[in-house]
Amino acid sequence: MTTALPEVRTYLLGLQDRICSALEEREPVVAFERKTFERDNGGLSRPRVLDGGRVIERAAVHFSHTVGASLPAAATERRPELTGQGFEAVSVSLIVHPRNPYAPTVHANFRCFTSDGGGGGTPVWWFGGGFDLTPYYGFEADAVHWHQNAFDACAPFDAGLYATMKSACDEYFFLPHRKEARGIGGLFYDDMNAGGFAHCFAIQQSLGDHFLSGYLPIFDRRIGMEFGEAERDFQLFRRGRYVEFNLAWDRGTRFGLQSGGRIESILASLPPQVHWRYDWSPTPGTPEARLYTDFLPARDWLDGATEPS
Repeated sequence: MTTALPEVRTYLLGLQDRICSALEEREPVVAFERKTFERDNGGLSRPRVLDGGRVIERAAVHFSHTVGASLPAAATERRPELTGQGFEAVSVSLIVHPRNPYAPTVHANFRCFTSDGGGGGTPVWWFGGGFDLTPYYGFEADAVHWHQNAFDACAPFDAGLYATMKSACDEYFFLPHRKEARGIGGLFYDDMNAGGFAHCFAIQQSLGDHFLSGYLPIFDRRIGMEFGEAERDFQLFRRGRYVEFNLAWDRGTRFGLQSGGRIESILASLPPQVHWRYDWSPTPGTPEARLYTDFLPARDWLDGATEPS
């Protein structure tokens, strides 16, 4: 194992445990199914899936340590000089699909890559990941809290880090074929290695440590709200956008498939129920329409906003 990776692996295994425990405290009837698979060359997969809960319809929180002889295309399309090099990657990737339409879906991943410099190249490392929120019904208090928490995670580090990562998130979690954002964004970073390993690892730990403080207050506010068939139907319709992004555009999904990852773990991020409609749009002035007009377009949620008490 590359010298730098054991510390990152230990942190990510602990982060997986913390997140699973926090979610299980909120789900009264179902616990995570925990599995462990040894992988080639010292790798490890530790998938955890909670399915069919009363309040959490599906959650997947996966740890993976992959060791390979050649980086997959999904990892080298922006780094062609690394094509053919051996690699290691450690990551935690997660998704939570609540049953209540007023509680948003959330996604996060935290990963570290190293390449061995095979074929005369120079060994390199980099971090990537972030977190983003996908509401079905918009609440400004939730959006402000989510982005204030993201700002707080970045605040101890470089000036402008939040703005840079927020902009990258808005750009990445976007469906080009729909010309539509997946949600209200958050933070996204890739190829992060400026400032040295310790600096970049500290940033990743701060973001990982702020995930629960960003999501749980929103989850707790919304999960008990009353809803009906109309709200549930809209949630299932909007979940279709989530599926479209994951299968057509997400680099993490492509990396997992190209690197020979466990297919059940890779596709566990998909929601268990989805509706598609032909050429449908919400009635103007409805809460469903406000999602499109007031929440999905990229905006500065902290400009003049006050965190709710």
